[in-house]
Amino acid sequence: MKFGIVQFPGSNCDHDAMYAIRQNGGEDAEFLWHKETDLRGVDAIILPGGFSFGDYLRTGAIARFSPIMKLVVRFAMDGGPVIGICNGFQILCECGLLPGVLMRNNGLRFVCKYVHIKTVNADTRFTSLLHDGDTLTIPIAHGDGNFVCDADTLASLQEKKRIVFQYCDADGTVTQASNPNGSMLNIAGVINDAGNVLGMMPHPERACDTELMGHADGLKIFRSIVESFVVLEV
Repeated sequence: MKFGIVQFPGSNCDHDAMYAIRQNGGEDAEFLWHKETDLRGVDAIILPGGFSFGDYLRTGAIARFSPIMKLVVRFAMDGGPVIGICNGFQILCECGLLPGVLMRNNGLRFVCKYVHIKTVNADTRFTSLLHDGDTLTIPIAHGDGNFVCDADTLASLQEKKRIVFQYCDADGTVTQASNPNGSMLNIAGVINDAGNVLGMMPHPERACDTELMGHADGLKIFRSIVESFVVLEV
């Protein structure tokens, strides 16, 4: 299958994603410039991390108006899998494909470190190779990762099992101490109602190679996407 990796001015994790998909995952991938008007037949889309348009105004606020985002929204509405990582998560919220907003970290500082995240919902196209309760070790690198939404939205996310990942301790316990940015309910990743759009702040593409990166937990997420196509074809 083929992944499309969208590049905005200021993206800085696009090549990381390309390496993870091609070298670690063994799948095809190509870059899609933000002014593209053709998705070139890709099967899945990655909105990578970085600082699209320098994070002016607010994170993702300008990128959502890039020409390619009209195609991304249409692709998602038609059921195509889309994963937004870090800045990509912020863009998905800005364009309305995901609820909520990513605010400044509660410590008002950029945080770059490895964290543990707990798999809350393994019944998605992005987590099918995981099990509920599985703990992944994946790095974060953000200054605006504090997921916030209104009370009704939060209740709906819980009720419909749309919270996919939560920050946790190494043993999988969700605690305040394990929350690196102040996100409600330690939320590290959420999915849309249809189950084909995932936004997550941790960087799975930076945890796909045990030899080079020390961890390969992130590869399970990308391989789950590939596996979901196999299941659909059966």
